[in-house]
Amino acid sequence: MSAGGGFRRPIRILTGDDVRALLPMADCIGIMERALREQAEGQVEMPVRLVLNTRDGAGALALMPANLAGSGLLGYKAVTVYPRNDPSVDPTHQAAVAILDPASGRLVGLVDGTSITEIRTAAVSAVATRYMARRDASALAILGAGAQAAAHLEAIGHVRPIREIRVWSRSPGRAAALAHRASSDDAVRATVRAVASAEEALDGADVVVTATSSHEPVLRRVWVADGTHINAVGSCVPNARELDGDTVSGARVIVDSRDAALQEAGDLLLAISDGLIGPEHIVGELGDVLVGRVAGRAGIDEITVFESLGLGVEDVAAAAHVLAAAEVRGIGMIVEL
Repeated sequence: MSAGGGFRRPIRILTGDDVRALLPMADCIGIMERALREQAEGQVEMPVRLVLNTRDGAGALALMPANLAGSGLLGYKAVTVYPRNDPSVDPTHQAAVAILDPASGRLVGLVDGTSITEIRTAAVSAVATRYMARRDASALAILGAGAQAAAHLEAIGHVRPIREIRVWSRSPGRAAALAHRASSDDAVRATVRAVASAEEALDGADVVVTATSSHEPVLRRVWVADGTHINAVGSCVPNARELDGDTVSGARVIVDSRDAALQEAGDLLLAISDGLIGPEHIVGELGDVLVGRVAGRAGIDEITVFESLGLGVEDVAAAAHVLAAAEVRGIGMIVEL
């Protein structure tokens, strides 16, 4: 007990570098699949995230708590989203994940949430791709060239035999830089190149990742081949969409959370407001696919869409894994609060 009469307990703090050292993408894919299965089996308590928009419209603060009863995990992520940030100075998404003792509520760890978000988002898309894309999918199109684009470039190759990757961005220099870095990475066993348009990127693609901050569609149905699987990652607010309505209405749509999608997913909400689909167009949640409640793909020529918003269960599961690994290896900074 401290001199002031309050209890003080050690807290382990982990940086982004710590997270990247302790959370390889292949491991995170497995962690995400287990967490989403637990969610589908009714072992997770998790409200739709609370979002506070700043009065000046510059950004938002979101709180994402989750209790994984089956795994004995409790925690939350606090994340800010400032779309106009210069990524070379401050990321557009910045976060911290707090892990709590479920028996007492005591804070036991604080983990960099920016790196957790980057890795777990791509890992969840890889899980969706594993269960929704055609097994022979080998050509990947990535729309966007930021942190999520880079993470997905790595992740999708863990679940499908990707041989060709095409990257497009509204900032051509960033697309070229990402393609160059990936081409120099021995872990990437695919030909990677930047292309001049989204249409060119999608030409012949079997798997597509949309990871942009666009408010208007960057992907159109006329560019999408039958049988394509799309991971829609970038649009997580009601007034922004990456996919045009024809793509959404013509696809089998799986979401990470039905409740969240019907509040936040602009890709779906704008298609609903346009009269192209209704809420029942959502086939199910990814967890439903994992436990066999619904099929991720009903036919070889079907276009499938995974609408990813990001869930607290994913953050807490990933951060708790990192924290446990750090304790074993003696990594991180210990402070008393």
